[in-house]
Amino acid sequence: MKIAMVGSGYVGLVSGACFADFGHDVVCIDKDEAKIARLDQGIMPIFEPGLAELVASNVKGGRLSFSTDLAASIDGAQAIFIAVGTPSRRGDGHADLSYVYAVAKELSEHLTGPAVIVTKSTVPVGTGDEVERIIADSGTSVQFAVVSNPEFLREGAAIGDFKRPDRIVLGTEDEWAQGVMKEVYRPLFLNKAPILFTSRRSSELIKYAANAFLATKITFINEMADLCEKVGADVQDVSRGIGLDGRIGSKFLHAGPGYGGSCFPKDTLALLKTAEDYNSPVRLVEAVVKVNDSRKRAMGRKVIEALGGEARGKRVALLGLTFKPNTDDMRDAPSIAVVQTLLDAGAQVVAYDPEGMEAAAAILPGVTMVENTYDAIEGADAVVLVTEWDAFRALDFNRVKRLVKAPVIVDLRNVYDPAELRAAGFAYTSVGRP
Repeated sequence: MKIAMVGSGYVGLVSGACFADFGHDVVCIDKDEAKIARLDQGIMPIFEPGLAELVASNVKGGRLSFSTDLAASIDGAQAIFIAVGTPSRRGDGHADLSYVYAVAKELSEHLTGPAVIVTKSTVPVGTGDEVERIIADSGTSVQFAVVSNPEFLREGAAIGDFKRPDRIVLGTEDEWAQGVMKEVYRPLFLNKAPILFTSRRSSELIKYAANAFLATKITFINEMADLCEKVGADVQDVSRGIGLDGRIGSKFLHAGPGYGGSCFPKDTLALLKTAEDYNSPVRLVEAVVKVNDSRKRAMGRKVIEALGGEARGKRVALLGLTFKPNTDDMRDAPSIAVVQTLLDAGAQVVAYDPEGMEAAAAILPGVTMVENTYDAIEGADAVVLVTEWDAFRALDFNRVKRLVKAPVIVDLRNVYDPAELRAAGFAYTSVGRP
């Protein structure tokens, strides 16, 4: 099949490369000429393990190409995916759908043959109806259908998630569109990946409901961690104890500094706004958003407490800045609030991240970025693990102790063994553990 992917960001590029790897003929489209030029040179706009190699192999095989010309690129495409950004709109928190609607209008002007328009972007309930209206109102005589197909890709594991999905959700009740989408996903269908056909509105809500539920699990275990600290329990034991219950499950029950990234913060907020518009408030999600926002600065205060309650003039080394490992994504990363809390308290902050420092430098101008882990640690009054990159899991603690000014470690991801660190002479603080 010929597939057009409008938007060559995280979702569009990963999806396009994977579809090409299935054997489809894929063109990824973007208005950003510089981005397309870099992609033509094999330079990725994001860091995602395995993506550069996947793109290169499919470009070499002639199955994947890049373009800024939407009209030419969609000619003959049986499936056209909309994969542009839907950031939180300034002022009210609603999802900004201007990019989605702009693509719909442009598509309506250039459709030349039957095509299924697939919304891959994360969009609120009813967006597909508006996309359909925009195209229909253009007066086009070309057969088309609008399908919702939300993505469930985890940054850092996106290729595996696409090729071995938990489920594929397709929102359409149009038989012709269902047939086209079955052909698009035929390689996964043959591998017996669960494919769920729903109404378009149900599909749109599934994405938000899934992210809100996962955000709730994270926030729940974080609050349990706080309670564990008060009563002398161990949150990791609590997490294992409840996670072994098949009704609960062990995933997303790891206490830490709160959730961040490109999805959970904006999607929980967008769900709240949708619920508000329909006069059906979701109080639980409201609490999740509020608790998570306050938690990030609370982690900064945890560091200050580990410094003896006074951070002014102290040097704090942050290990990791991105919201999770194996990505360069700094969007709503907990490190941002931790840094701001420390800077507000007069600390000097030095940081190292394997992939995120370029993006972080633009939003954390008060932080000194260094070239490696031990450069960050040298002379520190406290070492803070913020992101659990593999590079930080096996530190040479004898070397660390020689380099630091004070043997203080704050482990916001519960990576290290408390008994081992304390036996080595460190003042060790973690999250929800004695």
